[in-house]
Amino acid sequence: MTAPTSTPTRVLVLNSGSSSLKYQLIDMRDGSRPAQGIVERIGEETSRLAHTPLREGGGGKRERNGPISDHSAALKAVAEELAADGLGLDSPELAAIGHRVVHGGLRFTEPTVVNGEVLAEIERLVPVAPLHNPANLIGIRTAMALRPDLPQVAVFDTAFHTTMPESAARYAIDVETADAHRIRRYGFHGTSHAYVSRETARLLGKAPEEVNVIVLHLGNGASASAVRGGRCVDTSMGLTPLEGLVMGTRSGDIDPAVTFHLRRVAGMSADEIDVLLNKRSGLVGLCGDNDMREIRRRIDEGDERAALAFDVYVHRLKKYIGAYYAVLGRVDAVAFTAGVGENAAPVRQAAIAGLEELGLAVDAELNAARSDGARIISPEYARVAVAVVPTDEELEIARQSYALVRGADAPDGTAREALVRGAEGSNE
Repeated sequence: MTAPTSTPTRVLVLNSGSSSLKYQLIDMRDGSRPAQGIVERIGEETSRLAHTPLREGGGGKRERNGPISDHSAALKAVAEELAADGLGLDSPELAAIGHRVVHGGLRFTEPTVVNGEVLAEIERLVPVAPLHNPANLIGIRTAMALRPDLPQVAVFDTAFHTTMPESAARYAIDVETADAHRIRRYGFHGTSHAYVSRETARLLGKAPEEVNVIVLHLGNGASASAVRGGRCVDTSMGLTPLEGLVMGTRSGDIDPAVTFHLRRVAGMSADEIDVLLNKRSGLVGLCGDNDMREIRRRIDEGDERAALAFDVYVHRLKKYIGAYYAVLGRVDAVAFTAGVGENAAPVRQAAIAGLEELGLAVDAELNAARSDGARIISPEYARVAVAVVPTDEELEIARQSYALVRGADAPDGTAREALVRGAEGSNE
């Protein structure tokens, strides 16, 4: 391997799913992406790798179709595609590989360089994240095998939420039972909430420590957070990503006794109830669609089920805005992000409507305008800013990874202390 001639500034970000591997190569000097792509249907005959080199002269999108047996073969295929663009895993410009890990429990309150002990703890958390942590582990182990000399950094979805006080994190159940089985509210989408809350402060021309923000991450999975001075004090998801807002296929908040009722009266098993609440509920359960664009089209055609689904979705969203306004006491901004939050103007309009007494309002023209950038959509007179802030979880993972391994501010000017938090204020 050629010795580096300058400080490495690139981070490869990996997001390993059960049958997929998403990746982005990010240059920390300016946040640019020399390459990105996805491997889908890993382990099937119909596997597909879509690779897009984004730097000048890199050519267009390339695809591979055919069997890719496992995540190791997938990452090797990705390495080959990167090498074809002169961006291989052996590049001296690579500073680290950053991995999205869904569940870090209470131990991991910050990005962490992976070693054997860290791997063992991530594995120990599999029972509380059985769909995600196993796949995340496969990605980490595969990358470590290919580049054992390079820092592998785990960035945890739950880490941003470990600053919640016990009053927000605890469920009101027997303490001994809760502690024995790690039952508490952890929260998810943390990298998105961290990024968006900080970018919202930047949009307002203030430091994160000066701003209180309600962040609404509205995608197929949806969550809200109350962020005071850059630190999360409450969030809608709990022990699992099922709690909270109405989502594409998940119910969100529900009376726990519904599960007992379904078991006793409908004779449903625990697994059947799990599938019902996670995959056959939410917008899909209410109207058969989880695409907000399709739901709005159906509403325009007079579809009552679609209208009900939209109203239930917005009602829950409005309740959380009000609740988190009360938790924070003072709110400087409400920020919408992710697929629905960034693109569905009717959702933003409906969620804020009627909250004028709280200082919230949406300018119809600003709200309807299409833009890929962060922007304010509230009128000038509004006491609280309403913003649309595109999320960038990959950039957040890259920033945190780089700040950790280089021990300095990111080259794009983001302060290290704003990215890598210590355990102060955590629940450990």
